[in-house]
Amino acid sequence: MDRGFIDEKTIKEAEEAAKKLGKDSEKYAFLLDRLKEERERGITINLTFMKFETKKYFFTIIDAPGHRDFVKNMITGASQADAAILAVSAKKGEFEAGMSPEGQTREHLILAKTMGIDQIIVAVTKMDLTEPPYDEKRYKEIVDTLTKFMKSFGFKMDKVKFVPVVSPTGENITRKSENMKWYTGSTLEEYLDALEMPPKPVDKPLRIPIQEVYSISGVGVVPVGRVETGVLKVGDKVVFMPVGKVAEVRSIETHHTKMDKAEPGDNIGFNVRGVEKKDIKRGDVAGSPNAPPTVARQGSGHLAPDCHLGRLHSGGSRSYGERSLQNLRAGRQTGSEDRSGGREEPAVLEDGRSGHSQVQADQGPRGREIQRVPATRKVRHEGHG
Repeated sequence: MDRGFIDEKTIKEAEEAAKKLGKDSEKYAFLLDRLKEERERGITINLTFMKFETKKYFFTIIDAPGHRDFVKNMITGASQADAAILAVSAKKGEFEAGMSPEGQTREHLILAKTMGIDQIIVAVTKMDLTEPPYDEKRYKEIVDTLTKFMKSFGFKMDKVKFVPVVSPTGENITRKSENMKWYTGSTLEEYLDALEMPPKPVDKPLRIPIQEVYSISGVGVVPVGRVETGVLKVGDKVVFMPVGKVAEVRSIETHHTKMDKAEPGDNIGFNVRGVEKKDIKRGDVAGSPNAPPTVARQGSGHLAPDCHLGRLHSGGSRSYGERSLQNLRAGRQTGSEDRSGGREEPAVLEDGRSGHSQVQADQGPRGREIQRVPATRKVRHEGHG
């Protein structure tokens, strides 16, 4: 808001909607929480994307849910992010609840690490509501607790930054706070400009995991997703796997701005001709027909049971969305480790341990047949399959 990326009309609409529901204090949340249910319940449900610019970078904000009922959407958002801002309340009781065994702060950090997000800015919010207000001791207590927890999960703390903020007044967000002169670090905006730009694997085959599919009147079918590898250009042919449907790209947009091509890191919507909305599902992957995304029923992965209920048994199964994963085979385990770094080869992974295991999919996506697309040339590659 301080940088003028939200127009007055949108701000006024959010303020009026919050006032109507008797939630004046949540008016800024309404700028991103636009669904009726989100506003009534006071929680984020769906992903919301918004752009803004700093002096150095063009950013796409992915506002992801925090409530555990909508953790699948949170995972979708985290999987598309290059870095994360973790908002942690400094208010007494709220931080402690977030760090409890089933707390959201704890869960979000585990998911961020699982999704490969190493660059994190921890915004310690509500510093005006500490006892006493703007309490340095409370801030240091939170930083110490989070640092210990994050180190135990393998975060490199030189890539993690902490900043105490008061969001409604913008203190330590775009300007230094007069109420927290004891804080000598950078503002949140300065930390954003200090983020490292990830490499763009433009030389690899095209991979676009599909987040959502829309049918827009007068336009047609528009899949939405983030380019992970390769380059997408207007006029290209793309194949959607696992269904094997081929389509032509008619146009590409990001934040309602047309573009001739999209590269890794771009969040885009692209209009395609040759397929219907019902042909493409969330979770499909778009790629080049010359190097189509591969479809695998088994593979290896690093598993952390902290994200799940109960223990993971070798040979047991867990249901994940539209797929059921089975056979965590002890004979193929490469070992597990606890947070102290100890390694062994157990048949069970419990809370506090992680391990490398072979996993196998029971079945493909519900009601959908896996198709194979013959490539016109063979390409050996790595990337999203």
